[in-house]
Amino acid sequence: DRRGSSFSFYILLLKLICHGGKILIVPLEGSHWVNMDIMVKALHSRGHSVDVVRTNKSWYIKDDSPHYKTITVPVTEAFNHDFINPILKKIIDIERGESSAMSFASLQVEMFTAMFNMHRIMCKMATIMFQDKDLMNSLKERKYDLVLTDPAWGAGIMLAHALKLPLVYNVRWITSGEGHLAIAPSPLSYIPMTGSGLSDKMSFIQRVKNLIFYVIWQAQDGFLIGPQYQAVCDEFFGPEVRYSDLLQGADLWLMRADFVFEFPRPTMPNVVYMGGFQCKPSEPLPGDLEEFVQSSGEQGVIIMSLGTFVSELPADMANEIAAAFAKLPQKVIWRYKGDRPATLGNNTLLVDWMPQNDLLGHPKIKLFVAHGGTNGIQEAIYHGVPVVGLPVFFDQYDNLLRLKERGGAKLLTLATVDKGNNFLEAIEEVLTEPSYRMNMQRLSRLHRDQPMKPLDTALFWIEFVMRHKGAAHLRTESYRLPWYSYHSVDVVLSFLATVAVITFLPLVFFRYAQAVLLFPPKIPLCCFRF
Repeated sequence: DRRGSSFSFYILLLKLICHGGKILIVPLEGSHWVNMDIMVKALHSRGHSVDVVRTNKSWYIKDDSPHYKTITVPVTEAFNHDFINPILKKIIDIERGESSAMSFASLQVEMFTAMFNMHRIMCKMATIMFQDKDLMNSLKERKYDLVLTDPAWGAGIMLAHALKLPLVYNVRWITSGEGHLAIAPSPLSYIPMTGSGLSDKMSFIQRVKNLIFYVIWQAQDGFLIGPQYQAVCDEFFGPEVRYSDLLQGADLWLMRADFVFEFPRPTMPNVVYMGGFQCKPSEPLPGDLEEFVQSSGEQGVIIMSLGTFVSELPADMANEIAAAFAKLPQKVIWRYKGDRPATLGNNTLLVDWMPQNDLLGHPKIKLFVAHGGTNGIQEAIYHGVPVVGLPVFFDQYDNLLRLKERGGAKLLTLATVDKGNNFLEAIEEVLTEPSYRMNMQRLSRLHRDQPMKPLDTALFWIEFVMRHKGAAHLRTESYRLPWYSYHSVDVVLSFLATVAVITFLPLVFFRYAQAVLLFPPKIPLCCFRF
C-alpha cells in the first residue's frame, strides 16, 4: 500500500511538472511583495515554474527560495526605507500642527520628488535589462507563458512588451493612481479619488474637491511619471509605442479589492476581483504568544500595527498611546520598534513582528488598531475584527473611510490621537458598542460567500491566460481611441454642425430673398434691347 501511494504521488508530481507553465514575475518591494509572494507560492504548488526579477539591492525579495528562482539585475540605486522615513516624519509633524505652511509646501515637493525618483530608479532598472543583450536573449530562450507584474511600477509592463508575452497584473495601483481609472469608466460624481478622503456620496463642494484631486493625479502622471517610462519606450521600442497603451493593454487585471470593501463602480470584462486573496484561516500561535493571549481571560486582546513603513512614533505620541493601553483591562500586543514608552503598562507586549493573520483569527482578539493598509483591512474583514484606524499617508485614510462607512471602524487622525482621551475613548467605544463587531462579522460573511476562494479565482484566470496565449477577447479597444473619439466629441460636434446648417441655411436663404424683394437690383436701361 505504501509503495502504491508513493507511486501515485510521483505520478501526480510528474503530471504537475509536465503541465506546469513558465511564469516571469516582476514584483514591487515592501508590502506589495508580501502579496505577490503568496501568489508565487500558490503558483509553485500547482506545478508552475516561477522566475522572479529583482535587483541586487532588493529590500524584501530574497535570493534563495524553494518556490522561485531569481533573476538579479545589478543596479546602483534602489527603493528602500531611506526614501520614505523623512517623508513620514514630516507628515506626522504637519498632522500634529508642529510645522508651518512652508513645511507643508516642502512636504509636497518632497513627496513629488520621491515619487519621481522611485520611477526614475525603475526606468534605470528597465534600461539596464534592455541593454543587457545576454539577459534579454536568455529570457527569450526560456519561452515564458506570461509576465505577472504589479503595475504600480512600469518595468514589468515594458519587459512583457519586449518579450512579446501575455501580461497579467496583480494590481490595485498603477503609475497614475487607482487601477480602474486607466481602463474603466470612472465618473467623478460618485467615484472618489485616492487622497480626497471622500465617499461615493458627495455634495457639490466635495465633487469640486474630487475633480481637483483628479487633476493633481493626472498632472503628476503626465509631467513626472509618464514621460520617464515613455523615454524608455522611445529608446528601445520606437516613438510609435506609447507607454500608456502598454499599461492599458494588459490581458488581465487581478484587482486586489472586492465590492465588500470597495464602493460600487463600473468595471470591465478583463478585471477579476480577488480582494482578500492573501487571507486564510488562522494557524496556531507560537507558544509564548499563545500563553500571553490566553492570560487575557475573558477580556481578550487588542493588537496594534502601523504596517511595513511605520515602525515607531514620536516619543510623546507613543507615551500617550501606551498610557491609554495601560488603562484597559484587555491585554495588548503592539508591533513597535522604537524606544520603549515610559508609560507602558504591564498589560502591553511590544514585538518587532507578529503573525497578524493568525492573531486576527484568534477568538480572543477583540480589536485591531491599524494604519489602514490594504492587507490589514482585508484580513480584519476576513476575520470579522473591528478596527480603530490611525492612517498615516497615501490610501490609508481612504481604506479606513470605506470601513467606517460600513460601520466597522472608528477613525482617528495623527492630529487628534494624543489629544485628551481621544485614543482611549475610541477604543472603548468600539469595544463596548456591539454594532462595530456585528458589522465586521456581516462583512466577513459577505466576503466568504463566493463560489471560489479569491486566490483560486486568481489562479484559474492566470492559467486561463496561459492556456489561451492571452485574453484579447476580454480586452476593449477603448484605450486606442483618441480622447475626442472615446467621448464621442467628434460625433457631437458633427451633429451640432449638421443641425446648425439645417437650421440656419433656410434662414439665410429667407433673409437673402427678403432683401432681394425689398431692394431689387437696378438694371441700367442700356441693358434692355428693343
